Amino acid sequence: MDFRTTCEETKTGICLLQDGNQEPFKVRLHLAKDILMIQEQDVICVSGEPFYSGERTVTIRRQTVGGFGLSIKGGAEHNIPVVISKISKEQRAELSGLLFIGDAILQVQVLRNAGEEVTLTVSFLKRAPAFLKLPLNEDCACAPSDQSSGTSSPLCDSGLHLNYHPNNTDTLSCSSWPTSPGLRWEKRWCDLRLIPLLHSRFSQYLPGSDLCRQNAFQVIAVDGVCSGIIQCLSAEDCIDWLQAIASNISNLTKHNIKKINRNFPVNQQIVYMGWTEEREQDSLQDRMYTPKFLALRGSSLYKFMAPPVTTWDWTRAEKTFSVYEIMCKIFKDSDLLDRRKHCFGVQSESGEDLYFSVELESDLALWEKAFQTATFLEVERIQCKTYACVLESHLMGLTIDFSTGFVCFDAATKAVLWRYKFSQLKGSSDDGKSKIKFLFQNPDNKQIEAKELEFSNLFAVLHCIHSFFAAKVACLDPLYVGSQATASAAPTTSGTGKLKYTT
Repeated sequence: MDFRTTCEETKTGICLLQDGNQEPFKVRLHLAKDILMIQEQDVICVSGEPFYSGERTVTIRRQTVGGFGLSIKGGAEHNIPVVISKISKEQRAELSGLLFIGDAILQVQVLRNAGEEVTLTVSFLKRAPAFLKLPLNEDCACAPSDQSSGTSSPLCDSGLHLNYHPNNTDTLSCSSWPTSPGLRWEKRWCDLRLIPLLHSRFSQYLPGSDLCRQNAFQVIAVDGVCSGIIQCLSAEDCIDWLQAIASNISNLTKHNIKKINRNFPVNQQIVYMGWTEEREQDSLQDRMYTPKFLALRGSSLYKFMAPPVTTWDWTRAEKTFSVYEIMCKIFKDSDLLDRRKHCFGVQSESGEDLYFSVELESDLALWEKAFQTATFLEVERIQCKTYACVLESHLMGLTIDFSTGFVCFDAATKAVLWRYKFSQLKGSSDDGKSKIKFLFQNPDNKQIEAKELEFSNLFAVLHCIHSFFAAKVACLDPLYVGSQATASAAPTTSGTGKLKYTT
C-alpha cells in the first residue's frame, strides 16, 4: 500500500493532534474505506512477539570522529525532557539499534574517563510537542546546527537519518542493526484511536458555535468517540482531508441505505440520511447549533438526535414532516444568519422555520438533490391531495391533482364549482394566516379570474401546491423549463414568513 494514496477510498498523511489541553503533537492519519485511524509513533521490540518498550538502556562509546552520533533538543528550560533530535548515519547511536529520534533521555551514566563511554536510559516520547519539529522521514533537509557541541537548537533540527521505505507504511527503522543476538527494536506507527466512519460526523466549527477553526477539524463517531482536534498543515490540506472523509462516509451511507431499503416497501424507501447542525431559535441557549440527523424516507422528513438503527428507532424521531407539505431553500451568502456557510432552511406545514448547516458545499448539493427527488417521488405516488376550505361561509374542498390541476367542489354535494389546469395559474397571494387568492387565466377570453379560499392549514396547502408544481416542471421538456421560470409558474407566497422559496 502506497504511503500517500492508493485509491479514492484511502489516504494517509501527517497532521497535528490536540487532545484536550495537551500541546499538539504529530500523528499519522490513515483513512480507510470504513475507518479513520489516528496513529502515534512508538518504539516496540520486534524480536518474537512485538511488545511496547517502556524504558531502554543502551551503552555507547564515543567515536574519534562524530562523537556519539546524535543531537539533542529540549531540556528543563523548555519544560520538557532532553530529546534525541538527530541520529547520524553509520555512527554509534544508529549502530546500537536501540536509539531513535524522539527518545527522551531519562538518565545518563558516565562509565569511562572524559565520557568516552556512557549508558543512557531512554523512553520514546510519543507526544513530543510540535515546536520541537522532530522530523518523521529522511526527506527532511539536513541543515547542520551547532555541530561542534553535538546539540541542536530547540526550535530547529539539524536533520534526520531514518531509513524510510515508502512501501512499508508500518515501520520507520534504523538502517543498521547489531549483528549480535539480542532484542531488536523498531519505531512504528501504532493505533492511538479508531473512528468508525458509518454515521460519523465531522466539523470545522467550535462545538455549538459559528466560529470556524483554522485548518482544523474533528471527527465524532456514532458512539461519541472523538478524534480530538486534527490540525492540518494548510487550508488546502484540510479541505482535502474533509472531502476524502466526507466521500467515504457518503459511500458507506449509500451502501447502508441499500441494505435497509430491502426491508422496506417501495413507498417507504430511504432517499437520504446524514448529519446536519440545527440553529437554535432561542437566542438565550448556550449552544447556537445542535447536531441533528436528517432522513428522507417515503412520505416523510425525519429529524433525529441520533441515527436510526432499528425499525423501532424510526418511531422515535424528534419530529417528522410530510415531505410534500414542507418547503426547502438553499441560502445564498446574503441570506446567511451568521458566519456558517453551506446552510439551508426548511419551513414546516405549520409555518415554523428551521435553519440547518452542513460542512461542505458537496453536502449541501447532496441534500438539495435528495429533497427534490423525495418530493417528486411522493407527488408521483399520491397523484392528488385534497384540503378542506371555506368559500363564503360554505365548506368546500380543493383538490390538487397531478394530472388535471385544481378542482374546487362543494363538500356536501361534491358538485364542482371550478376547474383549472396548472398552466392557467398565473399567480397567487395570501394573508399569512388563512386566506389564499388564486389568479387563473380563463382559456376562452384570456381574462384573469380571482378565486379566494380560506384554509385552516395555510402553509401546508401552499407547500403542497409548490411541490406539485416542482414535480410537474420536472416532468416537462427541458426546453420548456428553460423558457418558463419556475418562480413565475409557481404561486408567490407573500406574507407567509421570512423564507422566500423558489424551485
